[in-house]
Amino acid sequence: LGVVGESGSGKSTLARVLAHAHTSDGGTVRLRGEDVTRPSRRALHAVRRQVQMVFQDPYASLNPRMTVGEIVAEPLIAFGLGDRDERQERVAELLRRAGLDPAVADRHPRSFSGGQRQRIGIARALAPEPSVLICDEPVSALDVSVQAQIVGLLTDLQRDLGLALVFIAHDLAVVRQVSHRIAVMHRGRIVETGSADEVCEHPRDPYTRALLAAAPEPVPPATRAGATQKTGALA
Repeated sequence: LGVVGESGSGKSTLARVLAHAHTSDGGTVRLRGEDVTRPSRRALHAVRRQVQMVFQDPYASLNPRMTVGEIVAEPLIAFGLGDRDERQERVAELLRRAGLDPAVADRHPRSFSGGQRQRIGIARALAPEPSVLICDEPVSALDVSVQAQIVGLLTDLQRDLGLALVFIAHDLAVVRQVSHRIAVMHRGRIVETGSADEVCEHPRDPYTRALLAAAPEPVPPATRAGATQKTGALA
């Protein structure tokens, strides 16, 4: 599910409600058909293992005092999963799945780029084997080329692991790449939902049409090639 809307529309608040980091004022949250809106403390522990988050800022979301291995292993320790050797093996597997060399486990976040840090955050979120991954604007702080790599990684993980993704962004073009369905938020309300093709090709709500009209037009491949040949600087 892609959730799209301008800043202040309520997207991040929705993410925090789904992850039980924020108490909702009303409505119902269901996980696999079960009402988990206000779970007991014991039930909350189980829900939080099933619903993990990838945060917007890859710089602020990683503890600079911890090594990469400690960061990725943190959820395993919190949920009591595996012994020390099993956790080390799981950390290596998660780093590989996120596109990183397991040898980086002994390094600290400061030595990595923004895209690499986001991969570390994704590996950490995958550690307890969640069924739902909430991605709160996971590429907005990254360069365009790196954005495409992270979106591709999330798409692969969705397919390979059978994950349900809640992908939150303000860029409708990015949301469309990764989403089967899209929900459009405006002033704290969902104003339109539907398949990605329906919402993008046949928008019903005026706000959705405004978002589409404001999106930059993609540059045709032929135009890009011509520009590269003329300038020689973008190759």
